[in-house]
Amino acid sequence: MISADAIRGYIDLIALTLLRDRPSYAYELAKTIAEVAQGQYTIKQTTLYSALKRLESAGLVSSFADTSESGKPRTYYRLTDAGRTHLNDKLAEWEDTKALIDRFALYASAHPSSAEP
Repeated sequence: MISADAIRGYIDLIALTLLRDRPSYAYELAKTIAEVAQGQYTIKQTTLYSALKRLESAGLVSSFADTSESGKPRTYYRLTDAGRTHLNDKLAEWEDTKALIDRFALYASAHPSSAEP
């Protein structure tokens, strides 16, 4: 299981990625996150709502009222043009970050510590 602390800086990226193709509401986003994470991470509803409100305040998503397939009224979120640009920038940054961390992990594997615990 991946800790919430390890994921904290990436909640916005996760939400924006899921909103890239179509609008969605918080409960549906949480379900999708759980499915994609395959048990490695579960998002708290309060964390997701805070992220969505933060993204909306930043102009990266917009919200609108609609009715879900089940007939319940929901607040949906959609990516704005600014959100799409931000997402593309953050995905590129993630690839650079991942490559850097991978280099350090490979370095650690190739240079095991000789210090005694």
